[in-house]
Amino acid sequence: MRKTPVSVLNKKRIAIGFVLIAVLMVLLLVRVAWIQIVDADELTQKAIDQQTSDIPISAKRGTIYDRNGKELASSVTCYSVWVRPAELAESASEEEIGQIAEQLASVTDEEADDIKKDLTKKQALVKVAQYLDKDAADKVRDMDITGISISEDTRRYYPLGNFASQLLGSVTVDNTGRTGIELEYDQYLSGISGRWVKNTDVAGNELVDGSQKYYEAQDGLNVVLTIDEAIQYYAEKALAEGMEETDAEKIMCLIMDPKTGEILASAVTPGFDPNDATEPDDKEEKEVYDAMSDDEKIAYLNKMWRNPIVSDTYEPGSTFKLITASSALEEGVINTKDTFTCNTKINVAGVTLHCWSARDHGTQTIKEALGNSCNPALAAVAGKMGAETFYKYIDLFGITEKTGVDYPGETSSIMYNLDDVGPVELATMGYGQSISLTPIQLLTAVCAIGNDGVLLQPRYVKALTDSDGKVVKEYETKEVRRVLSKETAAEMRESMEYVVSNGGAGAAKITGYRIGGKTGTANKVENGKYGDYYYSSFLAMAPMDDPQIAILVVVDSPKGAYFGSLTAGPIVKSILEDTLRYLNIDPEYTEEELAAIEGNYTIVPDVTGKEYSEAAGIVAGQNLSYTKRDGAGEEFIVAAQYPAEGTKVKRGSTVYLYDQ
Repeated sequence: MRKTPVSVLNKKRIAIGFVLIAVLMVLLLVRVAWIQIVDADELTQKAIDQQTSDIPISAKRGTIYDRNGKELASSVTCYSVWVRPAELAESASEEEIGQIAEQLASVTDEEADDIKKDLTKKQALVKVAQYLDKDAADKVRDMDITGISISEDTRRYYPLGNFASQLLGSVTVDNTGRTGIELEYDQYLSGISGRWVKNTDVAGNELVDGSQKYYEAQDGLNVVLTIDEAIQYYAEKALAEGMEETDAEKIMCLIMDPKTGEILASAVTPGFDPNDATEPDDKEEKEVYDAMSDDEKIAYLNKMWRNPIVSDTYEPGSTFKLITASSALEEGVINTKDTFTCNTKINVAGVTLHCWSARDHGTQTIKEALGNSCNPALAAVAGKMGAETFYKYIDLFGITEKTGVDYPGETSSIMYNLDDVGPVELATMGYGQSISLTPIQLLTAVCAIGNDGVLLQPRYVKALTDSDGKVVKEYETKEVRRVLSKETAAEMRESMEYVVSNGGAGAAKITGYRIGGKTGTANKVENGKYGDYYYSSFLAMAPMDDPQIAILVVVDSPKGAYFGSLTAGPIVKSILEDTLRYLNIDPEYTEEELAAIEGNYTIVPDVTGKEYSEAAGIVAGQNLSYTKRDGAGEEFIVAAQYPAEGTKVKRGSTVYLYDQ
């Protein structure tokens, strides 16, 4: 057979082909070497990931209790729905997957389109829904869908709903503390999540010769608060009634034990339901919220979650006069017998400062000046101390620093630098203006008066316990420093009691109990200047011979009457009546008081010549109602009253107050 000679062209083609094959082989060898050497670790890990099912096991979040063991926040069992998309795809068509999504949506309240996306993801394991109750989980099980499984989970539950909501705070969808105590003690409450790691095939089935490891979850610790659920309830009930009466923007209430620093109640209204913390609890507010932009919603929620008792400042007004008076007495620049004259105003460095009252307070001791809440008298007292001494005591009382309370987001006071304090600034600070502080700073400072002059650090948490109830850590009373001598503290308690018995804080008077207190009314600062709204407050302590509770109520922007005695006073009295009885503090009646109670009568006090807000408090303190003449202003000097002073009337009778 004759051989066909290879042409030069074919030889070239063969050579080129050989070179290309050689180059490709070299490249292939380089790539294989790269994969086996350079990418080996990464690819090995990817293989392990693809062959490993790592299912998280949630730890049970610790329970939050009140001081008596009542549950305020707990973790309840719920269920999550998981899917293995690859396994589902083998047994169902695209149309059938859509139908499965519809079935799951009807049970889980999730959107069908969202579920379908989860069912078709390129992942080994996907969570489709969470927080299902047992009935819903059973319905999913009954569907018997290949690739769908149910796991047990936990969810945060607040059994009392909108109760102490700003205090407790809330958690995120993954059970992490978002605000409040839930955030502050998250490291203790959260526990340590577990894992179930096992080798599986692409469909998620466990390999026969595969390995598996189970890491058990460690439950979180329980938090025992200093809060008393009953006292918290009394406070929230009184605040709700106060909102109805005042139509305020909000009302805050803080109750402490002066001798331990323990916070017995911490309430703000309006609140929210931490079971559904991402929307308002009120239906009307929810409609407004739904119409907001995303940025507006975030701002709204942050304001709703915020605890203003710790995180917001306000001008305390006349309640701060207790700090001024006690500082001056302790320093010795005044004594209880010194007198101060008030003719409704005082001239300080060429500036005229006015008293809140349009009537003369005349000559008065410091106790009487506190009873009259006299601005000129307390301005004079501050002037006697001087700025350096005054600031020394403000610092001792803890006003210039955070209290250190165990709560997130505490704010510091806002006040002048000492170098910027002139005579006028000093005078106005003396009666509670030109200084802003948090409610917890003020009540903590005044509690030193009830604790024989020793300042304590306030706290919300009493102890941490494990799942068996064993105490893991206990938080003790922490003394900060001595601020006043026992003698000065006793003098101030006597003055506080006088303010309720004979002065403008009579709204908190309760027959048979020794109550001390002080009212406060201060303009709100809006856009850098004083506006048309007020902070109306009332601070009380009881019983004054052995103080066991101290209460501060702040009414933010009440409509109509705005004086502390008229707005916050009735709220404080309601809380005191319930709380003193709950604490088994027995009343001690004089013979006259006992006779009046048995006969269901009381004696009408003389309030002519007094300001209406002061007169109303005194009348209310005698278990009487009051009303003013139609057309009378919010504040006026009482020119006449009916019934007259000394008249014996039934308890609850009405006293009519006239401005002319």
